[in-house]
Amino acid sequence: MTQPTRIYKHSSAGTDWAALLLGAGLGLTLALQLTTVRKSDFTSIYASLASFSRLSALVGTYLAIVGIFLVARIPWVEKGVGHDRLVTWHRNLGPWSLYGIGAHVLFIVLSFAGQDSVPLYKELWRMLNQFEWMWFALAGFVLMIMAGVTSYKKARAKMSYETWWIIHVYTYIAVAASFMHQVINGQMFIGHPLNRAYWTALYVLMAFSIVYWRFGVPLIRSLRVNLRVEKVVVEGPGVISVIMKGRNLHKLHAQGGQFFGWRFLARGHFLMSHPFSLSAAPTEHLMRITVKDLGDHSRSMAFIKPGTRVFVEGPYGAFTAGRSTRPHVVLVGGGVGITPIRAIMDELNGGVQMDVIFRASKEEDLVLRDELDYLAFNSGGSIRIHYLVGPRKNHPMDARAIRRLVPQFADSDVYICGPEPLVSAVRNAFEDVGGPKNRFHDEAFAFHRE
Repeated sequence: MTQPTRIYKHSSAGTDWAALLLGAGLGLTLALQLTTVRKSDFTSIYASLASFSRLSALVGTYLAIVGIFLVARIPWVEKGVGHDRLVTWHRNLGPWSLYGIGAHVLFIVLSFAGQDSVPLYKELWRMLNQFEWMWFALAGFVLMIMAGVTSYKKARAKMSYETWWIIHVYTYIAVAASFMHQVINGQMFIGHPLNRAYWTALYVLMAFSIVYWRFGVPLIRSLRVNLRVEKVVVEGPGVISVIMKGRNLHKLHAQGGQFFGWRFLARGHFLMSHPFSLSAAPTEHLMRITVKDLGDHSRSMAFIKPGTRVFVEGPYGAFTAGRSTRPHVVLVGGGVGITPIRAIMDELNGGVQMDVIFRASKEEDLVLRDELDYLAFNSGGSIRIHYLVGPRKNHPMDARAIRRLVPQFADSDVYICGPEPLVSAVRNAFEDVGGPKNRFHDEAFAFHRE
């Protein structure tokens, strides 16, 4: 039985309030520096560099803390702003945080070296050994650089999800490692208890949000629904479906097209969760994901035994049937990207006409083909499936080609999940025929969602 669709609308008011709150926090953070400035901070170029370095540290650290808050999965924030927008903010803030902290390290060493008239490397060594908690701060900075470098698109493309995830967790450790160095050595905190209290509160709230929302709540929910692997089904070469059984799954409020973070309590799987979309609409007792072999973790999922307990974090994402507003829907899936498309098909209202475009390089990549054909056969003509198999040059996804397949393309809602080039091509095609942005719903492949 398919659960009723719940429609979540992310209002501009929610976004405005979130931006206002973050801006107010930045203002308070800047006030820490402004209220503790001394005349001696401007007596020389080196003193001014030191003052600027402290300001850079405050802003950089604040942005790092905010970046962690944005992906803490706080429910009312997710619903008010939207998961996709939060992730975008998180990604955009990351480099600026690193720039701020990097500027602090550079300018504080330059300042002290200039005042002491010694080489930079000697000054750095002296500072590391003279000031308390400096080695922890240095370790945190190195970890942050590692997380920052591996977050760039080209770097991510060359590593497995597992490697990226472990390195990305270093961001939490990096921010925590710098705390004692800041409150003990920072001019804006020494002798300023209110400043220290504000800064400590930020760290406490950050830690609570991560522990409670990202670990505590998912743990409690997972124990309540008692989700376990029912069976693993081979769908094709390198593709499997994991069917899981639980109780009262409607309490998770999941919809077809959304994704969870899945943590299988089996050897080699329990240390981290992996994001996979539902490949069928959830029922009261069953959930299903369909996974392609893309790395060590996804490859080993084929050997997960029935009865294995599953912990879930989510659901996340607004790639759902509830966003549809038109009587005709175009659903485009590229390769294994057909899986959330398949789930959305279950939840579209009965009167909706569907054209499903399935793009694949080879016949064996047509995952869930039997199910799609079955749905089309029993739809009374309301579902049409278009299989486009072969090289890209043989099947261009421009406006002309798509309109040949779907004449009402411009008047439809469009859902697409697949590689970024495919998503971009279909987006451009929809824009070319005058389709508005609010009727284009996409989810591009990316192994990291936070």
